[in-house]
Order: sequence, then C-alpha cells, then structure tokens
Amino acid sequence: MDSKVIIHGGFFSESLTNQEIKAAKQQALGDIVKQSYEYLQTHTALETSVFAVSLLEDCDLFNAGLGSQIQSDGKIRLSASLMDGKSQKFAGVINVEDVKNAIQVAEKLMFEEDRVLSDNGALEYARQNGFGYFNPETPQRRREYEQKLNASIGLGTVGCVALDIEGNIAAATSTGGKGFEIPGRVSDSATVAGNFANNMAGISCTGVGEDIVSAGLSVKIVTRVTDGMSLEEASRKSFEELKPYNGFAGIIGITSRGEMYHTDSHPYMVWASYDTELSVFS
Repeated sequence: MDSKVIIHGGFFSESLTNQEIKAAKQQALGDIVKQSYEYLQTHTALETSVFAVSLLEDCDLFNAGLGSQIQSDGKIRLSASLMDGKSQKFAGVINVEDVKNAIQVAEKLMFEEDRVLSDNGALEYARQNGFGYFNPETPQRRREYEQKLNASIGLGTVGCVALDIEGNIAAATSTGGKGFEIPGRVSDSATVAGNFANNMAGISCTGVGEDIVSAGLSVKIVTRVTDGMSLEEASRKSFEELKPYNGFAGIIGITSRGEMYHTDSHPYMVWASYDTELSVFS
C-alpha cells in the first residue's frame, strides 16, 4: 500500500489577507506535509495525523493552537479530535484552555474509557498528563479582538488525513474557534461531523461549524464511501446537500483504495498533499 497524507489550514480569502500571507501559507503547508509524509514512512496513520496537526497548531498562520481566535469574553479555548479508522476509536477535547497542543491531549484520551472531555475536565486531565501552561494568544489576534474585526473570523481550522503503508487511515482536526463566539460554543472539530474515519475512508473538515454539524458532513461522506461511492462522488453529493442553507465547508479525505480528494463550498480552502509528489493550493 502506498502511503499518502493530506492536510488543510482552513480558508483563505483574498479580501482578508494578501499575497504575502498566501505565499507564507503555501510554504508552511508544503513544509509540514513533506515532514508528515517522511514521518509516515516509519509511523502509523494515527501517529502521523497527530504529528501533522501538532505542526499546524504550532504555526501562527493558522487558527489552531498558537494564534487561535479570541472568544467574546477575551479567552482562547481550543477544540480538537482524533479518530483511528482501524480501531474505530474517537477522542477529543472541547474548549480546553491554556494548553499548547490540543490534538496531543486528544491523543492521550484515546487510551481512556472516557474519551471526550470538555472545559475544566479537559484542562485537569491535560495537567495530570504533563501538559503545562501555555498561552496561545498572539498580538495579531489581540488586535483583531480589540477592533472586533468580525470579517476575519470563522474561517480557520487545521486537519490531517493519513493512509499508512499497512492501509490504515486516521483523521485529526484542531481549531481555535471562530472568534467572538459565546463561551461554551461547541465546534464541529471535536465531533464526528467534522472529523471521522473508518477502515474505508477518513475526512477532516473546516468551515462554519454549525453548517458542518447540521450536515453531519464527515460521517456522511465516509458512510457513502463505505456503501460503495467513490470519494469524489460521496463528497459532491454531500456538498449538494449544503446548498439549501448555503453551507460553508471544506474537506480533505483519503480512502483505503488510495483516492485522495479535497473540495470546498466557497473559495477557498488552503491545503497540501503528498503521495509520490508534493501538491499545494495555488
């Protein structure tokens, strides 16, 4: 089985950013997907998904981990999830504060009986497992918060789907939220709507969380692939079902047959992939 990896970094809008930022995102996604592909040669899909999303969380160009959006009460809360297509285990954290890599906390939870934790419970679990204090705020996010630049919110999430040499698939997704949201809001990123995998396919989503949850987007696409559709067919059909409410979403995906696909409902999601060669959004 040929290994493959695809990642995303949320949406890019020419009206909100510039060519310099676009080039920086292209470079960052290209570098991260190449590192992740190399890592995948000696690691599982599950391990690689966490590795890739951790690198994305550590890059302040994206709205996850470092540089996450600030909520309406001035605090940053992170959500992330991980799903192993082989074991069918899902784990996640919702609205956890003051940690560096929410996806790594989700990884720890894969070995627990209670695998999805929120708020203070998630933070206490992180501290008990060696995740120290970290403030993910950047000066840019503080300026956006103080100026209430609502046009800059709601477009950011990061994710990875990987297929390893043994044919196993995993998906991981992480977000810093949409910015200025009501504290306690739950995004799609720590649910099976936004992050899902089985032994046939894996999907990671980005976009407006409420639209993605309404569609059950990730699990719907994976189910359709499992029932016999190609990844492209399953994705196109599922995106048609977003149109009645103008749903805002983008996805990356891989199947056990080696299909790799990405699409979005609005221009345009930033992504990069690697199988035998590098591809990056243009």
